[in-house]
Amino acid sequence: MSMFYTPTNNYATASTVNRAFSHLGDIIASVIAWNDARVTRNALSSLTDRELDDIGLTRGDIENVALNHFVR
Repeated sequence: MSMFYTPTNNYATASTVNRAFSHLGDIIASVIAWNDARVTRNALSSLTDRELDDIGLTRGDIENVALNHFVR
């Protein structure tokens, strides 16, 4: 009679899968942040200089606002 031992817990594989999903989550978050910045940039770029002035911005501020780097 022969017996085979099959381990039920493979922590190395679980760790690798967790890291892969973590990286996938980081990539998705980066794409979402990029798209949010793109939408904001396009919306602000479509405003006139007078409309930008009404909200306290200039054309030069658009990129910083889109990237959330705007400081008043």
